[in-house]
Formats: sequence, structure tokens, C-alpha cells
Amino acid sequence: MRKAWRSMPLQQLLCLIAALAFAALAAARGDAPQSQPQPQTQAQAQEIRVAELPQEARETLRLIRSGGPYPHERDGVTFGNYEKLLPAAPRGHYREYTVTTPGVRHRGARRIVVGCERQRQASPPPGLLRLVQCRDGGEFYYTADHYRTFRRIVE
Repeated sequence: MRKAWRSMPLQQLLCLIAALAFAALAAARGDAPQSQPQPQTQAQAQEIRVAELPQEARETLRLIRSGGPYPHERDGVTFGNYEKLLPAAPRGHYREYTVTTPGVRHRGARRIVVGCERQRQASPPPGLLRLVQCRDGGEFYYTADHYRTFRRIVE
């Protein structure tokens, strides 16, 4: 069994090596979980305290609370909740913000999603979500695995 790889065709061996290398790279960057989590339901959303969040997530929270400026162009866009892991809400209720992942040149897998019951105004102020617009102060969720699981952020 130790020499089974020697009997493999070269193309299969190279594909196996490439797949293992890409999986290890994705796990190291935080793009893929180390193990496959079980699907999370809305009722299973666990909580995480602000102090338990990674430093980068705490910095993203500070930017959200101050209204920006945000480092990523897509910060503040509508989060569709297509996975239906967050409580059901009308389109536009949730906005997503990038949590920087050290050593990654792209947005990575980590996000903070903010749900906001917006106050009705004659003409809404321009720009991205500002929490003063939230009737309920907003609800905050953290995901480290690109929307596979969420944890509600509590003080």
C-alpha cells in the first residue's frame, strides 16, 4: 500500500497533488472550514461576545458604528439571506461588511451582516447604512465561513 501512488498514471497523481495543495491553501486563507459543519438553522444561531471576535471584526464593527469609510467597495451592499440562516426579513433589511483576513489579498470569507429596521423618512440620507437610521439599533451577525454559519454578536 505504501507504494500505491507509483502505479497511478502521472496525470492522476498530478491532479491529486494539485487538489491537496488547493485545499490546504484555501484552509490556510480562511476560505474553507477545516471540517464540514452541519447545516445551521435559524434557531441554532449561537451568540458571540464582541470581546471574543477577532481584532479585525472589532475594527469592522467600529467602522460600521461610525458610518465608514469602508476599505472594500462592496461593504454596505444588501445581503440577500438566500441561505435563510438569518431571521426572515424584507429585501434590503440586511447589509454585509467585510472583515479583513490577514495575509489574504481578496475579501476573504469573514463578514459582519447587519440587520436594520429602517426608520421612515421623507427623503432618506444618501450613502450606506448608518445605524442611526435603525429603529431598533440593528442586529449584528458574524460569519467566518462565508455565510455557512452565523453567530449573533452581543455586547
